[in-house]
Amino acid sequence: MNTSAVSPGRAALILLLTGQMLPLIDTSITNVALESITQSLHASATQLELIVALYGVAFAVCLAMGSKLGDNYGRRRLFMWGVAAFGVASLLCGMATTITELLAARILQGAGAALIVPQILATLHVTLKGRAHARAISLYGGIGGIAFIVGQMGGGWLVSANIAGLGWRNAFFINVPICLLVLALSRRYVPETRREMPSRIDWQGTFLLAAILCCLLFPLALGPELHWPWPTQAALLAIVPLGLWMRASAQRQQSRGGQPLLPPRLLQLASIRFGMVIALLFFSAWSGFMFCMALTMQKGLGMAPWQSGNSFIALGIAYFASALYAPRLIARYSTGRILLTGLAVQMAGLLALMYTFWRFDSATTALALAPSTVLIGYGQALIVNSFYRVGMKDISACDAGAGSAILSTLQQATLGLGPAVLGSLFLALAHHGHGSYPRAMVGFLGVEVVMMVLLGAVALAYRQRLFTAVDNRCAQ
Repeated sequence: MNTSAVSPGRAALILLLTGQMLPLIDTSITNVALESITQSLHASATQLELIVALYGVAFAVCLAMGSKLGDNYGRRRLFMWGVAAFGVASLLCGMATTITELLAARILQGAGAALIVPQILATLHVTLKGRAHARAISLYGGIGGIAFIVGQMGGGWLVSANIAGLGWRNAFFINVPICLLVLALSRRYVPETRREMPSRIDWQGTFLLAAILCCLLFPLALGPELHWPWPTQAALLAIVPLGLWMRASAQRQQSRGGQPLLPPRLLQLASIRFGMVIALLFFSAWSGFMFCMALTMQKGLGMAPWQSGNSFIALGIAYFASALYAPRLIARYSTGRILLTGLAVQMAGLLALMYTFWRFDSATTALALAPSTVLIGYGQALIVNSFYRVGMKDISACDAGAGSAILSTLQQATLGLGPAVLGSLFLALAHHGHGSYPRAMVGFLGVEVVMMVLLGAVALAYRQRLFTAVDNRCAQ
């Protein structure tokens, strides 16, 4: 593997982590800005779901492709392309005058994020060793909590401050100068790395994955509002033949020694299948939770965007602290125990949040939310830290890139689908509850608790098969 002769210094690490924070912060900022977007562009509830979901789906579809493009053409080059695309897309988001324009720009944003993210971890992995590598990976793992806090607080302030009368548009415009700064400095400070042997990109698999996710996303988001016309039903039915086509194509490529987007031999591994369960149940619930909470805070409780953003500070701080110490806890105890502990802590927080909304209803305050959201954030970080450790357990060194791409794609796809699927459920509950968002949130949280109980049951079933082997491997 070719690398630069000079390892990345502090400036390079800051630039790479800044690039990582861009897509993470954007997710938080967008959630905070949803109510303001509704008032400005007269967006429907379904369109709000799509603003969040399309970004995640585009991110998921392009993620594996972005990783291989970086391997083939240079990771710094693709990192810079991604930052440039993300900056242009952010500018277009801020300039959008219709929901259609905003949705198109969000798709481009997701694609730009997919070019950025794979290059960061790969660059850190191949250019750093020893203590510097461990410190960089620790920062990489904990940056999500910082990004969450910055996105919630900064986004809420930008929208509420209404600088130059631009309101929610500033939440997107703020990305542009940051992208320009990263672009101006990256060529000088970030080393270029690439694979010695280029890998083939599975364009057919990428297209089929995009088609499958769209056939799932749009019917689930639009179906309830349109009363399920035949095109939405046909799209859902089309998922089956598209999935079979994708599987057959992947098997043909694998038999010829190729590298399909989702290699069938890896999908048969118990660890990858359990990773699918985590993605389906946890990450979809997580993104759905953030979408529904943002609507509840602003539309249900009448909070200003800055108040809504500040309501999640406790969750972000708890997540960051938990993410930093999770590797030590896993090393001291076991992956299975920490995963189950994370689920238990998160469920305790969800139940406490249900009680808070039920007890105070429309009088719920940010202070009342803090105890439960601390538990939720702490538990979430433990689950996320266990996700890749368990999912990569059976993956050999030669398949590490493909396995990581599968798990990342699953993670981003379910993060994108969560608002569309669970957001529709939440809005239906609010409609039947005569517009009471806090009461609808109680129902939504109940569904999320059931999903976490189901994940815990699957984890217990896999415990002897997976977690012991993971811990034994890590101890060697």
